[in-house]
Amino acid sequence: MASLPRVLLLHNRYRAAGGEERVVDEIAALLQERGHAVARLERDSDASGAATAARGLLRGGLDPGEVADAVRAHRADVVHAHNLHPLLGWRALAAARAAGARRVLLHLHNYRLFCAIGVAYRDGAPCFDCHGRDTLPGLRHRCRGGLPEAVVYAAGLARQQPRLLGEPDRLVAVGRAQAARLASLGVAGDRLDVLPNAVAAVAEASAAGEGSYALAAGRLVEEKGFDMAVQAARASRVPLRIAGEGPDAGRLRELAGGDGRIRFLGRLSAEALARERRGAALLLAPARWEEPCPMAVVEALADGLPVLGSDLGGLPELIGEEAGSVLAPDDLDGWTTALAAAWADPAARARQGAAALARARERHTPDVYYRGLMRLYEG
Repeated sequence: MASLPRVLLLHNRYRAAGGEERVVDEIAALLQERGHAVARLERDSDASGAATAARGLLRGGLDPGEVADAVRAHRADVVHAHNLHPLLGWRALAAARAAGARRVLLHLHNYRLFCAIGVAYRDGAPCFDCHGRDTLPGLRHRCRGGLPEAVVYAAGLARQQPRLLGEPDRLVAVGRAQAARLASLGVAGDRLDVLPNAVAAVAEASAAGEGSYALAAGRLVEEKGFDMAVQAARASRVPLRIAGEGPDAGRLRELAGGDGRIRFLGRLSAEALARERRGAALLLAPARWEEPCPMAVVEALADGLPVLGSDLGGLPELIGEEAGSVLAPDDLDGWTTALAAAWADPAARARQGAAALARARERHTPDVYYRGLMRLYEG
């Protein structure tokens, strides 16, 4: 029997940890459970200074020799890269191939190949002004804040992009909508594969019919649209719990006012968040950016939670487009009506929860994800 591929995971961790870090962790755990030898080489943006980050972004990565050493030491067959900016860059992929990796993949969880902030969002709506190697709009808009950092990102992304697109054997998107958007921005569609995110386990049954509150979960940032969740909950008088922390927390608390039905839980452990899902009636995902495949939604489906989501990005393909489940992100009347209707009909929630479980079993189980990984690894 052929030996299982030995895998080296590459990832530059973000200053604010999010779903991508969790996906990398879960890929490592899944591969190890299935008998693969797995190694990780990671960089941490939070531990590097601004000057080091700028140098890495402009040079296409720092210390590629360390990547080559890791490939040789681990005898890696496959190098599976995730975020590479700013410290790993395209040089990490080239070094991996030169050191003997037979398969090099780049997993795209967002739009960082083109967008300085990764989420392609500005002034309350999706923004794809930067496309191909034209990153000057990000400089003009100061998407990274101050002028020096905006200049570095505009130049660094434009310089690295051809090699980041050319070095990997395949590029991996996490949803069909994201793959289509990436193709429209300049990625060759025939080099893209789609592998939606997965969870470690799927619940046996849905408890959404007995849920006692609506839930929203994620980093509290403007583009997540949680202000819509707060406003719709206040207008419909539905209890709402919000799990997460972030720079938009103060504004959201002000919107909630003194409404005791709205609770802010802060950042929760995975176990505590799972308990919140098990007690919820539904999940609200009113994103204003084109989220490709948010883990909060995948986990909700796997726990049998119906989801009300915005009509942007990968949310419609995740939750389905049944009547009332997909809404325009700024339609307060629509969100209020849909939330009130779901809250008033436990039997409908139970049916929708069962449908959510069926979707999760079809698309997001460890077995489904592992088969997808093996297709990518084996080429």
